Amino acid sequence: MVNPTSTTPTPFQDKPVRAGRREWTALGVLMLPLLLVSMDVSVLYFATPAISADLRPSGTQQLWIFDIYGFVLAGLLMTMGALGDRFGSRRLLLTGAAAFGAASVLAAYADSAATLIAARAVLGVGGATLMPSTMALLRTMFTDPAERAKAIGLWSGVMTGGIALGSVMSGVLVEHFWWGSVFLVNLPAMLLLLVLGPLLLPESRKTASGRFDWPSVPLSLAAVLPVVYGLKEIPSEGWHPLYVVSVTVGLLFAVLFVHRQRTVAAPLVPLTLLRRRGFTPAVVLTLVSAFGMLGSAIYTTQYIQSVLGKSPLSAALWSLLPSVLIGVAGPVTAALVARGADRGRVVAAGFAVSAAGYVLLAFTGTDSLWLVLAGAGVLACGAVMVMSQLTDMAMGTAPAERAGTASSLLETATELGGALGMAFLGSVGAAVYRHGMPSDAPGPARETLGGALATAARLPGRTGEALLTSAREAFTSGMQAAAITGAVVLALAAIGAAVTLRRLGTERAGAEQAGTERTGMEQAVTERLDTDRADAKVLDAQ
Repeated sequence: MVNPTSTTPTPFQDKPVRAGRREWTALGVLMLPLLLVSMDVSVLYFATPAISADLRPSGTQQLWIFDIYGFVLAGLLMTMGALGDRFGSRRLLLTGAAAFGAASVLAAYADSAATLIAARAVLGVGGATLMPSTMALLRTMFTDPAERAKAIGLWSGVMTGGIALGSVMSGVLVEHFWWGSVFLVNLPAMLLLLVLGPLLLPESRKTASGRFDWPSVPLSLAAVLPVVYGLKEIPSEGWHPLYVVSVTVGLLFAVLFVHRQRTVAAPLVPLTLLRRRGFTPAVVLTLVSAFGMLGSAIYTTQYIQSVLGKSPLSAALWSLLPSVLIGVAGPVTAALVARGADRGRVVAAGFAVSAAGYVLLAFTGTDSLWLVLAGAGVLACGAVMVMSQLTDMAMGTAPAERAGTASSLLETATELGGALGMAFLGSVGAAVYRHGMPSDAPGPARETLGGALATAARLPGRTGEALLTSAREAFTSGMQAAAITGAVVLALAAIGAAVTLRRLGTERAGAEQAGTERTGMEQAVTERLDTDRADAKVLDAQ
C-alpha cells in the first residue's frame, strides 16, 4: 500500500540539462590546448634544419626529437584517462597544462639535443593528460545528446585541423623568428587555460573503488609503444625483422595487459566498459577511420612537395586547403543527426565519402595538384563525419565516471590505426615504387622518392632529369595502388558499419520503447501518489 504522507521522491532518471553560456565559453577555452596538442605532432617539420644547425644532433637523436612526443603520448593515454576518472579530469587537465607549458619553455631554450628530447618527452606526458581530460569534461558539461554531439563535432574538427596547421605554423615562425618560437606559441593558450579553467570548468565525477593498479601502467606502455614504433618504421625501412619483432612483442604484452585487467580487483581499463553496447564497435571503427586518414597523409604531403616540386612552406600552405572542409564537416554532421538522421547510416556514409576521396587519389597523375587536394579534402571530411559520431556514440554509452578511460581508448585506437595505415598503405606504395623504377637506377633511388631526388641532384643534365621523371611516375603509381587499397578497406568498413550500427540501433530502439513504457508506469505511480496526498489533505481538513 502506498503511504500518502511519504515525501520520498520516486527515483526517476535525471533529464539532460541544456548547456548555457558558461559551458560553451568553457568549450572555447578547451579547444585552444587541444589545438596545440595536435599541432605539436607536426610542428617540427620546418624547424628541423634550424635545430640541426644549432644543436647538431646525431641521426638517432634527430629521430627521437621527432618521435618521442608521439610515442609518449600514445603510451600514456590509457594511464592518464584512468587517473582522470579517479582523481578528477579538471585537476589532471590543469596539471597537464602546467607541465605542457613548462616543457614548452624548456624545449624553446634547449641548448643540447638531449635536453630537447627530454622536453619533447614531457610535452608528450602533458599531451596525454590533456586529450582524454578535454573529452571527459565535454561529457560532464554537455549532458544533452544533441549539444554533446555538436561539441564533439567541433572537438573532432579542431583535432584533425591542428595536425595540418602545425606544419604551416612551423614554417611561418621559423621564417621570421628562431626555431624555439614553435614551442613558445603554446604558452598563451596554456596560461589562459590555467586562469579560466578553475572558473569555468566543472570537476568530473570521480571513482575511488580500490587501489590504483600501478603494475598495469608499464604493461600498457609495453603493449602500445613497441607496436607503434614498429608500425611507424615499416613504411620507411621495410619489413625489417627488428620491426616485426617489435610489433610481435607489443602484441604479447597486450595479451598480458588484457589478462591483468580481467583478474585484478580495480583494473586500469575495466573490461565491462568494452562490453557496453556500441562501445567496442565505436573503438574498432575509429581505428579503421584513422587507418584511412593517416594512411593517405604520407602520400599527399610527399606528392605536393616532391612530385610537384613545391617549396616546403608552399607545400604546407597548399595542404591547408582541405582543412577548410574539415572545419565544416563535424558541425554539419552533428546537425544532420540532431534533425533525425540515423547515426549508423551517417557513419556508413562517412566511410563511403572517405572511400570516394581515395578513388579521386587513384586517378592522380604527375601533375594533378587540384585533384590531390580535392581527394584529401573529401577523405578528411568523411573521416571527421565518422570520428565525430563514433566518439559521441562511445562517450554517450560510457558512464560519466569512466569518461576519461573511454576517451583514452578512442585516442589509443586512433594512434594505432594511424600507425597501421601508414605501415600497410606505405608498404603497398613502396612495393609498387620499387617495381616501377628502372633496374639500372642507383640503389637509394630505387628505395624512396627522397633518395631519387638526392641522387638526381648529383647527376648531370638529362641523366638526372630522366631519373627524376621515372621516380615521380613510380611514386605516383604507388600512390594510386595505395589509394585503391584504401578505398577497398573503407568501402568494406562502410558495409560493416551499416550492418553493425543498424543492429545496435534496433536494440537501442527496443530499449527506448521499454523506457517509454517504464516512464508511463512511473507517471501513473506519480499520479496515484498525488491523488492519495490530495485525499489525505481532505481527510485532515475534515
